[in-house]
Amino acid sequence: MSDIDATKKPHLYRDINHDPVTSVLPDGDIPISDHPLSNDEGVLVALGYKQEFKREFSLWTTFCVSFAVLGLLPSVASTLYYGMGYAGTAGMVWGWLIAMVFIQCVAMSMAELCSAMPTSGGLYYAAAVLAPPGYGPFAAWLTGWSNWIGQVTGAPSVDYALAAMILAAAAIYNPDYVPTKYQTFLLTTLILLVHSGISSMPTKWIATFNSWGSTFNIIALIITLITIPAGTSNSPKFSPAREVWGTITNGTDLPNGVAVLMSFVSVIWTMSGYDSPFHLSEECSNANIASPRAIVLTSAVGGLMGWFLQLVVAYTVTDINAVINSDLGQPWASYLLQVMPAKTAMALLSLTIICGFFMGQGCMIAASRVTYAYARDDCFPLSRIWKKVNTRTQTPVNAVLMNCGLGILMCLLIFAGQVTIGALFSIGAISQFIAFAIPIAIRVFIVGNRFRRGPWHLGPFSKPVGAAGSLFVLLMLPILCLPSSTGSDLTPDLMNWTCLVYGAPMLAVTIWWVVDARRWFKGPKVNVEHAIYHGDEADEPVVYEGVVATADKQEERTASNQDGKDQYASSSSKEDNDNGADKSAAE
Repeated sequence: MSDIDATKKPHLYRDINHDPVTSVLPDGDIPISDHPLSNDEGVLVALGYKQEFKREFSLWTTFCVSFAVLGLLPSVASTLYYGMGYAGTAGMVWGWLIAMVFIQCVAMSMAELCSAMPTSGGLYYAAAVLAPPGYGPFAAWLTGWSNWIGQVTGAPSVDYALAAMILAAAAIYNPDYVPTKYQTFLLTTLILLVHSGISSMPTKWIATFNSWGSTFNIIALIITLITIPAGTSNSPKFSPAREVWGTITNGTDLPNGVAVLMSFVSVIWTMSGYDSPFHLSEECSNANIASPRAIVLTSAVGGLMGWFLQLVVAYTVTDINAVINSDLGQPWASYLLQVMPAKTAMALLSLTIICGFFMGQGCMIAASRVTYAYARDDCFPLSRIWKKVNTRTQTPVNAVLMNCGLGILMCLLIFAGQVTIGALFSIGAISQFIAFAIPIAIRVFIVGNRFRRGPWHLGPFSKPVGAAGSLFVLLMLPILCLPSSTGSDLTPDLMNWTCLVYGAPMLAVTIWWVVDARRWFKGPKVNVEHAIYHGDEADEPVVYEGVVATADKQEERTASNQDGKDQYASSSSKEDNDNGADKSAAE
């Protein structure tokens, strides 16, 4: 196992060389423990982290959280404006189908990374480990902030859409009632507070709550898929197939092809939650197999069932303009009233509202785990507060409260108008997409054989699948920033503010990196006690592939005091060792 004599100290040693993960600790560095390690704990220790959460998530409950974050029914309801409004029914059915093929490529490549590095830092950790020598911290910095921006906007955008649906339902019951922006803001704030309270509960309670929520989501979606075709009051019931599949109702001033690509924002935003199992991997048992399976399962099941729902809507909608421009201010409610009797429409809208509540809850959980993981590495101001794990619930309560406060501030965009608050949806899509693509692209185009795959992998299809997903992201980045109007029709209230609302904070954190952060941020911090170079504890923190390794008692010492020997691992011997590990794993 190792040439360390375990009898010399009252510690247990873990041989990381045979763990099926891409360990950040160099060959010969043996993590030390005062108790026997389970397989999951051993894998996490090899990644450089102590076990701090209880592993009470299974494959099913992890899938439940990610499927709740997907929230297909409320997600489609919330983004119907983009899918149907930009390209009509042809954009809905073809757009969803085409986008899902490439989104599945992204999901499978992400699952491969998760199997190799199952930590709550997720993509941020992977970018740090896989980046070329010297670029790990910067890759982690950009990936982490982009992912965090997408995560932290998830719950506010979902809860805003949920509040709009609730008030639309009230307006249907009382035609004299017109919801105000102030009421929408207050209701959104209330929902955020409730979700924060639930997300602060013990892990087992959260897992159970989300298991019930995802089960309800699946049942409600099936009910909707059956009820709309069976109960529609249209005559004839369904539109001709040639109109559904072949007619592009272009709601933009751009060419039809571009309008179809713009409609992808609906599926991209809807499917952005499949990374949740990655962030929950430190709370999942058998994480380097169960978590990647949950990622792929979420994307595949969500994509297929979401497409079925798109088909149902496309075949039954009769007047797209009336749906998009309804006074209710909520296209899904307008659509249901257009094609069904009022009571049936209200019943389905009620199911959508309940599903939306569970979806917002899942988003809050995932975001809090990401915030905790980044605060653990001191990415935020006052990180010492946000990275604390509540001793009673064993969950990152402070991170939940931070996200809740930021979410309430974001919802002030409600007072700036429909298009401005709609930027939250575009931000969620583009920021998550960029965060997904950075480590995948590094893995495909740069790493070569330095990547040590985990037990779940794509085999020979790994690089082609990852390349397809990365190139799709590259194509969609400018598309997601395009406004639907051009020329004299483009007014400030119709402008796509994604570039500004996402670009401004990303520009700010990039400037922060250049001016200051590069001096002290060295990537994810290893916090296990470990023996460096065959049993001798290091006197200084050591940086391996952009990840700072420190002993427990030295954790607070900054990497800026390192001498020249503590630079990024770039020697050929390191690559040779990794290549040998790859060859052994393959054999």
